[in-house]
Amino acid sequence: MLARSPNYHYVGLDIEFRPECGHVYDEFLVQSIEDPVPVKSDMIVSITLMEHVPNNTKSVAAIFASLNPSGRTYHYIPSGLHPYSIALRLIGPKLQRKLIPLLRPGTEGITGYPAFFDKCTPAAMERLFRQTGFTKISVKPFYRANDYFAFFVPAYVLVSLLENLCNLLRLRLFASGFVISARHP
Repeated sequence: MLARSPNYHYVGLDIEFRPECGHVYDEFLVQSIEDPVPVKSDMIVSITLMEHVPNNTKSVAAIFASLNPSGRTYHYIPSGLHPYSIALRLIGPKLQRKLIPLLRPGTEGITGYPAFFDKCTPAAMERLFRQTGFTKISVKPFYRANDYFAFFVPAYVLVSLLENLCNLLRLRLFASGFVISARHP
């Protein structure tokens, strides 16, 4: 997300190391976000991480403990009640890895990880952040994941209609995803 800079120390974290990590980050940790993070930070950002975590109560607690006072955190999280998320859980990771090359060529190797969607709805995640001690919590829903159904036009049309209706009625529960931001007091 950021280029290296002498103005900050850029730390990456993932459950696996890839060679490019050494070129992108000043420091890279190989561990689960559910475990205590041995680095204090002013800002923590994740994109499409939390749906892959089995226990987001632990991950949010680890993020909170790792932030300095007044530190901020920002996360883009696919919502667990969107048709795409439900389909992922029904299909499972083994079948998903077989279907990806057929239905979404070019995305092999970057998708197909197990997804749990633990507390991955706007309301549940907002509640979890509040219970953990975060303040100034903001949740912004998004309604555009219909491209996952582009391989089958009827499903694409139905999901597009559902997303537009949910957006119009402000039904956060069925958003395709959301950004949650919060501050450590």
